[in-house]
Amino acid sequence: MSKDEHFKPAYQPAGGWGSVKAVTSMLLKEGAALNGSRILLHQNKPGGFACTSCAWAKPAHPHPFEFCSNGAQATAWEITSKRVAPDFFLRHTATELEGWSDHALEEEGRLTAPMRWDAATDKYLEVPWQQAFDEIGAELKKLAPQSAVFYTSGRASLETSYMYQLLARMYGCNNLPDSSNMCHESTSVALPETIGVPIGTVALDDFEKTDCVFFFGQNVGTNSPRMLHQLQEARKRGVPVITFNPLRERGLVSFTNPQDPAQMLTADETGISTQYHQLKAGGDSAALMGLCKFLVEWDDAAQQAGRARVLDERFLAQHTHGHAGFLEAVRGWRWEDIERESGLARHALEMAAGAYANARAVIGVYGMGLTQHTKGVQNVQMLCNLLLLKGNIGKPGAGICPVRGHSNVQGQRTVGITEKPELAPLDKLEEQYGFRAPREKGLATVEACEGILSGEVKAFISLGGNFVRAAPETALLETAWRRLRLSVQIATKLNRSHVLHGEVAYILPCLGRIEIDRQAGGEQAVSIEDSTGHMHGSRGVAEPAADTLLSEPAIVAGIARALLPPNPKLDWEKWVGDYSLIRDAIAETYPEIFHDFNERMWQPGGFARPIAARKREWNTKTGKANFVVPEALNENPDMAEPADVLRLFTLRSDGQFNTTVYHHDDRFRGVYGTRMVVLLNQADMARLGLAEGDRVTAATHAGDGVARSVSGLRVTPYDIPKGCAAGYFPECNPLIPLWHHAEESMVPAAKAISIRLTRMEAP
Repeated sequence: MSKDEHFKPAYQPAGGWGSVKAVTSMLLKEGAALNGSRILLHQNKPGGFACTSCAWAKPAHPHPFEFCSNGAQATAWEITSKRVAPDFFLRHTATELEGWSDHALEEEGRLTAPMRWDAATDKYLEVPWQQAFDEIGAELKKLAPQSAVFYTSGRASLETSYMYQLLARMYGCNNLPDSSNMCHESTSVALPETIGVPIGTVALDDFEKTDCVFFFGQNVGTNSPRMLHQLQEARKRGVPVITFNPLRERGLVSFTNPQDPAQMLTADETGISTQYHQLKAGGDSAALMGLCKFLVEWDDAAQQAGRARVLDERFLAQHTHGHAGFLEAVRGWRWEDIERESGLARHALEMAAGAYANARAVIGVYGMGLTQHTKGVQNVQMLCNLLLLKGNIGKPGAGICPVRGHSNVQGQRTVGITEKPELAPLDKLEEQYGFRAPREKGLATVEACEGILSGEVKAFISLGGNFVRAAPETALLETAWRRLRLSVQIATKLNRSHVLHGEVAYILPCLGRIEIDRQAGGEQAVSIEDSTGHMHGSRGVAEPAADTLLSEPAIVAGIARALLPPNPKLDWEKWVGDYSLIRDAIAETYPEIFHDFNERMWQPGGFARPIAARKREWNTKTGKANFVVPEALNENPDMAEPADVLRLFTLRSDGQFNTTVYHHDDRFRGVYGTRMVVLLNQADMARLGLAEGDRVTAATHAGDGVARSVSGLRVTPYDIPKGCAAGYFPECNPLIPLWHHAEESMVPAAKAISIRLTRMEAP
């Protein structure tokens, strides 16, 4: 163990002085203490910039400091005073940089100039912008459009995303995978079938009207800390919060509001969860079935006794389809199966069901703990089933609330970033821009990986992100990545997807969202969509990291001009000079959502996209909200689990956002100085003959002949259900087989991976 590694129980609440210290330390480390403090005052404010990390909603009346410690870390990370100039690459070969950690690569600072990999020296060398665009265009022209992938990470603005999907489709493909394919695609598949919309139905004001909140697989303290304000206010009103999650996460246990002087000075804290049920990883469908079963049993008894119904029979009759079949299926499930698969006792489920039954308006919040399973789509639909039983969709204070990850991942889908041609307005785009749009289905993330492995994918253009680290099947993918003919990375900082590269490789550095974007038409603003379907303007306030950077729209336009023939209906250069023209074009393509876009984009709290289900209008095949009967309660049917096999799920830490690792501490779990840990139940440690501090190798138990392993993990005892293990993302991604994904959505099943642990010999 290195001298920096240490472990201690974490009892502190989310927020509090720990958050203040984290923000201060990050600003100091990045050399941005004075400038950063000024900039943070504009974060998530009307007229300011939208946070570059999570997508949680921005209130119309913001707090004085409308940022969390995670958002502040993301801001400090972007406005750092550190720079990666061309001379950095003269000192380091790409092969050498492959040996650097993810943290070390990004910690070097902001990229400042366009770079092209030179095979003779194995170094990236500076290249003029126009030359880079021309060479990228020439390479793409040599390839069949179906062999090129245009990936987006979820951070790019609505304007850039709209341009990017046009670039790909005018080139001739729908290969537009994005980070949603790796997280909330299960939501995008489940909800349209069930309630007729691809996003959640909850707005911020619903938290003011709810009288019960259910949480499933969403760690608010790490992934969306600003939501803690809404939860704290709800708890002050006596609203119960019922949580289902394998780990007791600090943000779901208690919160000290850093903006409340009384709490800060008295070390007071607000309890968040009134019930906390530590189900086993992959036990969600079973737990939800248990809740439904209690409600149905109580409703049956009420009818027999002539008492008031437990279920909302009027809503079920008027607004739902398939409820009779679902109720019959619920009656047929055995309690012993529900308890075994959920890992929860019947009386625990009864307590939670009682809280639900007694509530008039319930919000169901969830995250990737539901979506990243083989049965991820089913999990989301089971939560819908629970909410529909009592009419908890389409009324104030109630609804389903998927918490998206990256700051505009939902908005990118709204403006056409999708591999599914049926979800894009292709006829309208053809009319608007005078080209023939491709109609063949494109590649999702897993399919893009399959294409890279097979050699069918020849080019990979990445608008942000660190795809090699975010995707599953790491070892095979890294090997195949080098066989790409062309790799293009549009980014603000260096990462592993850059130092691994294709035969022809470019790094194109861009402005960050926090930076002032000066174009021919003056200073520009962009827009994003938050997790609740509200659109917000975002204007940079920091000076650019270098005067050699281009904006993301300018880079997309530069590639488009070099690749595509002139189009009299589309002037890329004018769009770059004035982003309001891009918004006018978006409004023409999507008038129902974006009418009067430029006039509405600075509305405090954002302007809402129409969500029919909020009004109990169901855009489904049946014209009603649909109950979906689950096929099975086992969420990991494609991976066997003999007695010596554990079910691993991956985690994010307090010190990271997605693949970006700010530091190696996780104060909410008591892990410091390292990310190479595996969290285990002490009973499992004893059963497997392991002791705290042992170093182990985790190997996937898949039976497909492919060796997948991660070595050097420190055994760390933790409050985790028996039979389960936890480790950090992306360090544990090499354990995920490419074929281990959600059945309908193809989201990698990172929350249930069958592994064996082997003790490593001491050196």
